Amino acid sequence: MTGIGTLAEGPLHAAVKQWLARPGDRVEVPVDRFVIDLVRADGELVEIQTGGFGPLGPKLDALLDGHRMRIVHPVPAERRIVRVDADGVVLSERRSPKSASVLEVFDRLVAFPSLVGHPHLVVEVLLCREDHVRGPAPVRSTGNRRRTKDPGTRHLDAVLARHEVRRPADALALLGVDVPEVPFSTRDLAALLGAPRVLTQRVVYCLRLMELVAPAGRDGRTPLYRRV
Repeated sequence: MTGIGTLAEGPLHAAVKQWLARPGDRVEVPVDRFVIDLVRADGELVEIQTGGFGPLGPKLDALLDGHRMRIVHPVPAERRIVRVDADGVVLSERRSPKSASVLEVFDRLVAFPSLVGHPHLVVEVLLCREDHVRGPAPVRSTGNRRRTKDPGTRHLDAVLARHEVRRPADALALLGVDVPEVPFSTRDLAALLGAPRVLTQRVVYCLRLMELVAPAGRDGRTPLYRRV
């Protein structure tokens, strides 16, 4: 069935929705003044968010207290770069050296970390194998000879794993390591996680709002944190 919001969705969004759908589910369903990606037969509202979580704010504010809601976020754990010509003929394929981990969800959770643990909210992370389909050559950004802008489109190949976050402890478990009990900096945690510093700063921000870590003074000008 073609729904109200299907014309604007990308191929990854459409494929994830199809992958999630079960018998009895309805797609693109008006609920109050919003359109929901998928409504389960048991009434759960499912929203697929391939980008940031910020745009979901109005829906959560209006619907979360009265409805069970699930936010599904696909992460490209493996990706292949596929270049095609104007007719869609494949010119080349290669595996991208870039990959993302389940920690990427913290980059999105900064929009509302304090909602984690709400009895009606589940955040589900899908680790995916994706094809990133792009044009025959990178497109250079206007006025910049070095940078190129060629995001292409994301296509789902397979779902490799799925993780649910229902409460703050589930978010902590996504780290895959024990947060130190002694004071630590974001640099210390980044080394432990093997993650970029900026992403680790967002992890710590979310954990603070979830009351899982707390400030623990400073080492010179560097803020320190401790596990609660």
